[in-house]
Amino acid sequence: MKSFTRYLFRTTLAALLLATAAFAATAQDFKIGFVNTDRVLRESAAAQAAQTKLQQEFSRREREVDALGTQLRTASEAFQREAPTLSEAQRSTRQRQMVELERDFQRRRQAFQEDLNLRRNEELQQVIERANRVIRQIAEAERFDLIIQEAVYIHPRHDITDKVIAGLNSAPAR
Repeated sequence: MKSFTRYLFRTTLAALLLATAAFAATAQDFKIGFVNTDRVLRESAAAQAAQTKLQQEFSRREREVDALGTQLRTASEAFQREAPTLSEAQRSTRQRQMVELERDFQRRRQAFQEDLNLRRNEELQQVIERANRVIRQIAEAERFDLIIQEAVYIHPRHDITDKVIAGLNSAPAR
C-alpha cells in the first residue's frame, strides 16, 4: 500500500511539473495588447470629425438656449431693479412672466442636453465600432492572443493605441 501511495504521489508530482512546464512554455508565446479607448476617442480623426459634426448640428440650438438664458438673466436683473417702483399688479404680472420664461428655459435646456447626449452617443458608438474593426485587423495581422481596453496598469510595450489611431485615421469612413 505504501508503494502505491508513493507511486501515486510521484506520478501526480510529475504530471504537475509537466503541466507547469507546458504552461510556462505557452505563456511565453502569449501575446497581449492594450488599447486606450479614451485616447482613441480623443485623438483619432474619426472622433474629431464626429465632434465637429455634432458642433455644427447643435450650434444653432445651443445659441438659442444661451440667448434665452441671457434674456432670463436680463429680465431678472431688470425686475430686481424695478420691483420697488412697480404696483402690486405689475409686480405679480412680471413675476408670472419670469416664471414662464424660467420654465421655458429649463425645458429647452433639458431637451437640448438630451438630444445632444443621444446624438453624441450615436456618433461615438460608430467610432467605437470602426475602432473595434481596426483592433481586430491588427490582432489578426500581428497574431495577438488578447487585446484589452481597460486596465489599472499596462507596460508601454503592450500599448497598441497609436497603431489603432493610425489604422482608424487611414481607414475609410463607412
